[in-house]
Amino acid sequence: MSPFLNACRKAVGDTHVMTDTQQMQAYLTDRRKRLTGKAQAVVAPGSTEEVARIVRLCNQYAVPLVPQGGNTGLVLGSVPDLSGNAIVLSLKRMNAIRALDADNNTVTAEAGCVLDDVHAAARKANRLLPLLLPSSGQCTIGGNLSVNAGGTTVLRYGTVRKLCLGLEVVTAEGAVWDGLQTLYKDNSGYDLRDLFIGAEGTLGVITAAVLGLYPLPREQHTLLVAVDTPEAALALLARFRQHYVSSLTTFELISRHALALVATHFPSLPLPLPLRYAQYALIELSFTEPEAPNTDSLEALLQAEREKGVVRDAVVSQSPSQSRMMWQWRENISDAQALAGNNIKHDIAIPVASVPAFLAETDTLLQARFPACHIVMFGHLGDGSLHYNIGAPEGVPDEDFLAWQADINQLVYDSVYRFSGTLSAEHGIGSMKTETLARYKSPIALDLMRKIKAALDPHGIMNPGKIL
Repeated sequence: MSPFLNACRKAVGDTHVMTDTQQMQAYLTDRRKRLTGKAQAVVAPGSTEEVARIVRLCNQYAVPLVPQGGNTGLVLGSVPDLSGNAIVLSLKRMNAIRALDADNNTVTAEAGCVLDDVHAAARKANRLLPLLLPSSGQCTIGGNLSVNAGGTTVLRYGTVRKLCLGLEVVTAEGAVWDGLQTLYKDNSGYDLRDLFIGAEGTLGVITAAVLGLYPLPREQHTLLVAVDTPEAALALLARFRQHYVSSLTTFELISRHALALVATHFPSLPLPLPLRYAQYALIELSFTEPEAPNTDSLEALLQAEREKGVVRDAVVSQSPSQSRMMWQWRENISDAQALAGNNIKHDIAIPVASVPAFLAETDTLLQARFPACHIVMFGHLGDGSLHYNIGAPEGVPDEDFLAWQADINQLVYDSVYRFSGTLSAEHGIGSMKTETLARYKSPIALDLMRKIKAALDPHGIMNPGKIL
């Protein structure tokens, strides 16, 4: 056993330093099983002070570390590289909810708390943590903050950055910054909190956070609406924004091809609407007021839009179980894609008003260059972020299709930036998109980021090779 690992065992206890390759496998392999890295060990501290001790030891022995929560990331940001030099710093043992203040509408949770557990704690206090993600049963608060997670409620509540009031962070040199304030206003200097949110563990280790809560909705309505074009969906979004200013929580755009994949691979799931239309909008309204609008007013709005030719067909949930069934169609798209074969994913964002033009132009370019490729598009039209994924044409072997990945990525990202978009809306950069980021990001922005990295992580031990 190396002096470094001996020191780690003394710092966190023998049983919390894992070196057996088979035991470490789940920590070293990314969620989509594209990479299994190597590491000296997986170290699992149980407190902020133990995290600080491990970080100081990493500095002393020049050992890189990879912070990891639920390991649900999609851009190779939470697994080590193949060098075997690093340790994985697992935050899973740090899973306490330290405080919940219903009067102040805040919860203080450690980084290893699973998102669903924080949801449950909030519900017990008749409160809502409006961060809804398909991986909520596995992902952790620290990981959510590290990639500035968004999810399906960003339209109303914003990303986790907006929900976060304060952080506790172990710096790259092993000091503890206690920024766990519960204030909604604080203009006393630089916003250190925002430096660490979205930094993917490259500047420090988030160990706890204060998150804002909201009243639980008294009533919710889920709608699935068929439209012919993205332009029609955009017009419908404007209509809902006009009529339900404070209640419109979600507005998802889903292509017919995406829902058809779900129908194929999850045939037992009841079909809410016929799959004969080009696009579908999944809409959710949530009301906290004592008197929420009834379904009659929704039906009247939809009927008016039918008469204009915007809406082709629609269904409004009549029960919580029907609402959950509609959401299953949205949430099973990624699994259906995986069952259909390899696909090339893009986690992009476009200004909302430009989404229809982007889709029209990029779809045309892809079909011209890669005829009969399958474009699986779904995402959050309300905030302009899309999952724009490409599947292989029929009869093209996966290995041949994946050989096109660099060309497909360049075509898509060139189009994204022509429309003033971004290559990462939700998932981050990790190690998978570092070269792409360098190609499209402003040189001035990259220079500033490198200076921040050098200032806060002078020894370069924090999640090396990620983002920059």
